Amino acid sequence: MAATDVRPKITLACEECKHRNYITKKNRRNHPDRLEMKKFCPNCGTHRTHKETR
Repeated sequence: MAATDVRPKITLACEECKHRNYITKKNRRNHPDRLEMKKFCPNCGTHRTHKETR
C-alpha cells in the first residue's frame, strides 16, 4: 500500500556530508524524478544541496 502512495515520505541527504537531515513529502505525479533542494545542513554549518534518497 505504501509503494502506491501518491505523496510518499522522502528523506533529503546533504551532498557533502551525506547526513539525512530532512524528511518531507512530494507528489509523485508532478515530480517523478528525484527532488533536489538547497537547505541548511546543521552538520556542515552552511547551505548545501540536499538530494532525495531512497
